[in-house]
Amino acid sequence: MYAKGYVVASEGNMSIRIGNKQILVTPSGKNKGLLKEKDLVVVDLEGKKLTGPQNPNSENLKPSSELLMHLYVYQKRKDVNAVVHAHPPYSLAFASAHIPLAQGLLPEVIMFLGEIPLAAYATPSTEEVPKSLSSFIEKHNAFLLENHGILTLGKDIFEAYSRLEMVEHLAKVNLLCRILGKTEELSKESLDKLEKLKRI
Repeated sequence: MYAKGYVVASEGNMSIRIGNKQILVTPSGKNKGLLKEKDLVVVDLEGKKLTGPQNPNSENLKPSSELLMHLYVYQKRKDVNAVVHAHPPYSLAFASAHIPLAQGLLPEVIMFLGEIPLAAYATPSTEEVPKSLSSFIEKHNAFLLENHGILTLGKDIFEAYSRLEMVEHLAKVNLLCRILGKTEELSKESLDKLEKLKRI
């Protein structure tokens, strides 16, 4: 994420579900481009830091300040094993302008990601963030967060990250269409065909 400019400095966070009772999460306040494996923090499903051989540096590190958001996802979605939050510039621009992405532009996004809702602004690291996601969390795997960035979910970290890339690409295409002065979404007939393919 850091190499692609999706986060800068200590922005953004990632987590992975480990078994049924533990979460591996990036630490708070550390530059994501400089992280080492030993910097990752293990917490339980209530957010309590765990120490021991699996997490020897835990006492010196704090879990991500956005841990509440990650825990909320894992509580609501048993099928999700990884969560990515980042600030990629094109997606963040749409989120900060409170402009939803045109959803019917790219067949690949429709097929493999689905709708990307725009969640109302919530103060980062507070209970407001889970509340802003509550009406979308059950049926969506990617979210624009007003003035805050993007959140993507997956069965593993690779799927969650790939979804981040797809949303950022869609946001870039959205912006280029606006610059060109014309955004042509797929017809209902074309969308219906894609929906049928998704079920095969």
